[in-house]
Amino acid sequence: MHDITSIGEILIDLTQIGTDPQGNGMFAAYPGGAPANVAVAAARLGASCSFLGKVGQDGFGDTLVRTLQNNGVDTSGVCRGDLPTTLATVTISPQGERSFRFLRGADQTLTTREVEEHLPRNATFLHFGSVSLTAGLSRSATIFAARQAKANGSLISFDPNYRSALWPSRESAIQWMTIPLPMVDLLKVSDEELQLLTGTEDLEQGALALSRKGVRMVLVTLGPRGVFYRWEGATGLVPGVSVQVADTNGAGDTFLGAVLSKLARRPAGPFEALSSPELEEILSFANRAAALTCSRSGAIPAMPTLAELEGFGRSGQGS
Repeated sequence: MHDITSIGEILIDLTQIGTDPQGNGMFAAYPGGAPANVAVAAARLGASCSFLGKVGQDGFGDTLVRTLQNNGVDTSGVCRGDLPTTLATVTISPQGERSFRFLRGADQTLTTREVEEHLPRNATFLHFGSVSLTAGLSRSATIFAARQAKANGSLISFDPNYRSALWPSRESAIQWMTIPLPMVDLLKVSDEELQLLTGTEDLEQGALALSRKGVRMVLVTLGPRGVFYRWEGATGLVPGVSVQVADTNGAGDTFLGAVLSKLARRPAGPFEALSSPELEEILSFANRAAALTCSRSGAIPAMPTLAELEGFGRSGQGS
């Protein structure tokens, strides 16, 4: 039995790592894709994870499969397609903020039949994002997977992960990111995505609106400020950890992977008798994991192990 199955895009992040003497951008080919990142982050922190998605029959696809395997993620659900492996170019500002450009390929051709063949039936969590809801066969496949997993008793984790360039319009994005909410147990949104989905920047009101749509646990990431949560009517803010930022790519995925890894391995079950103080401990752990990721370059290569997190971010370390 897997703790977490992630479904969706897996791709190569062509990430700017500097410039040459002539001022031209220099790029490194990092493995990435938000759902794949979540699986790796959780696996590095001790969870049993599998991934369901699609890559091309090319060298980049080989690299991505090997990366998952090297990080302990079950790749039996990774399918190979005729289109090339998806690419994303990631440029980094002097402040470490990211700008994306996608060259879509095999990830958007995952089919419902492939989901039927490869979806594990006993995962504690099924996690997905909204990139696979943008268009193509993967939209139907992802919604189908979430409904099947829910019927099989899995909890559903969803990260809208809004990328405006991938949607035909803002309205289309809101429509498709809202459709899964009634079956979502855990929702992670950024403060910008909270406003997009609810029409308000107020954390209390936005989280309440999402809970009224059926979401059991709402987590709103606030960058260096930490994370706001709503759980069983209670709300709170868990502060972040200050670090020297090298690259924010993968920080949100690391945070969510850390949360899922902790929840999935609770002896009582992910949500059973989960108190606000215990949840805050889990979120503090996840904030530390995300901060350590931000202090290094790349997404998957920057993600921490349990051993690396020992003591990090406590008593001022990392600040």
